[in-house]
Amino acid sequence: QVQLVESGGGLVQAGGSLRLSCAASGRTFSRAVVGWFRQAPGKEREFVAAIVGIASRTYYADSVKGRFTISRDNAMVYLRMNSLKPEDTAVYYCAAGFYIGDYYDDSAYAYWGQGTQVTVSS
Repeated sequence: QVQLVESGGGLVQAGGSLRLSCAASGRTFSRAVVGWFRQAPGKEREFVAAIVGIASRTYYADSVKGRFTISRDNAMVYLRMNSLKPEDTAVYYCAAGFYIGDYYDDSAYAYWGQGTQVTVSS
């Protein structure tokens, strides 16, 4: 079992920055694939970023490349979000799993946090 708790969401103006944190406990978290997903009102949940393995390979959605950075430090995973846009407004979820083949597929992740709201005003 892995327990995940997100924090760091809030209200920010367009062009601003936020850093989301995901605190993990439980099973060997360092070996887990950890992803960030988001869901805006009326839309499906979508992949944002993932960090994989001890080598910490990273993957990003095209919509956030160059603006968001995922990183990990022991039992914490972070999502640094710069140059935020109103279209980034969503509930952001941290997710984790093991032996994931498709990092972009939310159904591949077994463990989820409760989500944290990010609102970007124009």
